Amino acid sequence: MIRLSLLLLLAAGPAAAEILVAARTIRPQEIITPRDIGVQAGEIAGVASHPDQVVGQEARVALYVGRPIRLADIGEPAVVERNQIVSLIFERSGLQIATDGRALDRAGVGEVVRVMNMSSRTTVSGEVLADGRIRVMH
Repeated sequence: MIRLSLLLLLAAGPAAAEILVAARTIRPQEIITPRDIGVQAGEIAGVASHPDQVVGQEARVALYVGRPIRLADIGEPAVVERNQIVSLIFERSGLQIATDGRALDRAGVGEVVRVMNMSSRTTVSGEVLADGRIRVMH
């Protein structure tokens, strides 16, 4: 019985890999839903292969019908918009300073964004927090 199962497994050949493709044209800044994706046979490096990788993510560029969804072309939904006034938080050695800044790019939670400090007019970079504040990197 075990030999028969092994023989059937070997005769079946290697399992085919699958990649995800856009089921419709998805514009930049749109959130991807399960209806927006399809599956094709194939294996390409850097391309999504499981719906969990793309559903709920935001398209960073236009994704065209039938084309593979590259992981580099999607990301966390933006919580900070370009030119939005945001709170900058600087922390070091128990000291916390907060001020206002203007976001110079769009970014999602955990991403690094450039922000202009409204007081000093200098540009700093920081990580976007879940509440939309920016933690300045030292």
